[in-house]
Amino acid sequence: MPESAPTAITVGDTGEHALIARIRDRLPPAPSWLLVGVGDDAAVIRPERNRLDVVTTDIAIEHVHFDRRFVRADAVGHRAVAANLSDLAAMGASPRYLTLSLGLPRDLPLADFDAIVDGALALASRHKAVLVGGNISRSPGPLVVDISAVGTVKPRKLLTRSGARPDDAVVLSGTIGSARAGLQQCQAGLQAGPLQAESLIGRFSHPEPRVRLGQALARLGAASACMDLSDGLADALSQLALAGGVGMEIDADALPIEGDARQWFERSGVDPITEALAGGEDYELVFTMSPRHQGRLRAVTRVAHGLTLTRIGVVTKEPGVTLRRNGRRDALPAGFEHFAN
Repeated sequence: MPESAPTAITVGDTGEHALIARIRDRLPPAPSWLLVGVGDDAAVIRPERNRLDVVTTDIAIEHVHFDRRFVRADAVGHRAVAANLSDLAAMGASPRYLTLSLGLPRDLPLADFDAIVDGALALASRHKAVLVGGNISRSPGPLVVDISAVGTVKPRKLLTRSGARPDDAVVLSGTIGSARAGLQQCQAGLQAGPLQAESLIGRFSHPEPRVRLGQALARLGAASACMDLSDGLADALSQLALAGGVGMEIDADALPIEGDARQWFERSGVDPITEALAGGEDYELVFTMSPRHQGRLRAVTRVAHGLTLTRIGVVTKEPGVTLRRNGRRDALPAGFEHFAN
């Protein structure tokens, strides 16, 4: 009889303490401000002088935020960290540390566990965010990745959603639509090619939070309000307008839709503008800016190392967000919202 293939080692075979040890062994030497880190009941942090702490948290649940049939394990960790770093970027904060909690199905392969941790730590390290603790638990159902992150910002440099004023420009970083198109390609059963990091699927699986841009906007005082695009541009615009008690008029022709994404939507028989506005997880930043600060925007562009910044509309006194398209003013499509359907 032919020999059967060896059974993969799972997290259930390994045990909680051994899993924690595998995480601890991957960590670099602790910075001087981390007085007590991974391995104790709680972390002990020395506060950074003359700066505010900015705290965020995001949870990623299998079958809600990702599907392991087409999202690699390292991408699960990367995406979870990216969601948190993008929130910090929208507030103008510099990442400092994070915690990682995992709800693990017993049959999760140990190799997948390692890849999730490696994906999370790699992105965190690039942005100088230190893992200081967390938790591991058995999950009777889906895989769960829960991250909290803390950044710091100078007191008078904090960005919020609520500062937009009439006549401010509405500015968007990068391009939109890539993550939506990449997800649709995954759902259609397509695979990433050798240039995965540059493909639509790569933009979906390994989004890049705009941390450097957020820091520059805060430091240079260029933005009156800011938000990230975790749930789509349409949702972000509506949230900014609501928080500021203003309206917005958006120019459909100005929207910087990724060219490959536009082609994918057109071949799929859907409207590229609607898809790009409604699709989430591009993790770009949308911000408003006073007309007096055009010079600051040029300085931000230099700091952002070639990242495209596009004026897509204007803040209005009248409430509501409208899309100017083909001589009409239409309502925006709905962005992503849990429990909406």
